[in-house]
Amino acid sequence: MSLYGWGDVQLGRIPLRETFDTTESGGDDRTLDLDGQESFPPLTRAQVIARHDGINSLIPGQVIPVTWTDKPERNGYYAVKSASSTYTEHRTERVTADWKVSLERVGSDSETDLQSRLTGAVRLNDFSLSGERWHAPPIGHYSYYTGATNPSLMTRASADGTITVYRGVPANISPRWGCLPTSYLAGRVRCTTTGGQEVYGVDVPLAATGWALSNGLVNVTTSASATLDVQAYTGGAYHSKLWNVSVAGSASSITSWDGATLLRNDPEMVILRLVKGLTPGRATLDLTLRRGSRFVEGYLQVGTSATLAAYRSTLETNTSFAASGYVTATGNDADGNRFAVGSARTFTAHTNGGVTKATTTAMDFWIGVVAGGGSPVSGDAATDLRNQYIACMPEAVYGVRR
Repeated sequence: MSLYGWGDVQLGRIPLRETFDTTESGGDDRTLDLDGQESFPPLTRAQVIARHDGINSLIPGQVIPVTWTDKPERNGYYAVKSASSTYTEHRTERVTADWKVSLERVGSDSETDLQSRLTGAVRLNDFSLSGERWHAPPIGHYSYYTGATNPSLMTRASADGTITVYRGVPANISPRWGCLPTSYLAGRVRCTTTGGQEVYGVDVPLAATGWALSNGLVNVTTSASATLDVQAYTGGAYHSKLWNVSVAGSASSITSWDGATLLRNDPEMVILRLVKGLTPGRATLDLTLRRGSRFVEGYLQVGTSATLAAYRSTLETNTSFAASGYVTATGNDADGNRFAVGSARTFTAHTNGGVTKATTTAMDFWIGVVAGGGSPVSGDAATDLRNQYIACMPEAVYGVRR
């Protein structure tokens, strides 16, 4: 519940104070118009700004779940028609965001299928791998349908609950599934900025430090003593491993970033771009995290050829399967897991455990965890993670009438 007993209206990921009225119209299109105000106080200034930015980041045509506390009969999936917010600041006194949103109703969960369009090709790789097409809808989805061929499935325990991962999804099929609007956000990928504030769109300010990406299975953030802190959720808790990313081999790793921006920020997938100034030139690192994934994907680029690397910040005994596209820890760590890292293109294994590539301007890589170490369940072995990385499909979610 909102402060002072007001209800909530949730527009996608954006929590707002529920308005007393909603304006609906019928005809060819059933539309719904909402307006309201967010303010500091009682919210924090950062919360008001985040909601203002979030409203203005809504994309026309985008399908989002919308739920109410006091008007649950209106719960359903809606396509955004227009959105705007007016930001007002009375210095040291109050901050307000007066917002308006126009939506077109797609339908309730009982009459709407969510369709995941998994487009694109298998990742170009040097290991003659076809990979494994996989997909993870929200926690709480139901009636997953892929036509005449059914995929297999596995479950992964996340910080948000148990998420189902479908394996061997048929090619050229767009899976359909149902989901209560109130369950749609469970298991989503989140980007947070300073203070743990979730970022709701892409065209918003993002701190170069203090950010984090999380999907309930993997949490990625910065580190004071390494480039990245990649945390894996197993056994009911997150477990940290520090990783270095370098454009100078093992000589010098990147320990801070000059800028951060979001290229994509959806519940199913978030892409974060980091920029580091060099002397001269610059390096960019794109980090991608998908719903249900055990690994974070990286793409490192520089302007002139260099030795690029992603590796454990401290030596961890490892076994190289570089000829097959990955490196993994030799034994279990204290949490019963093993790290796994790899690339789709030919690389040299780093001594600490990682990947390096000399005389190049770009390197792809992935960093993940073999949950269960030497005894992983099917779908969580290092080769499974490698295959899933090779066949990661871009996903776009649409609402369609049943």
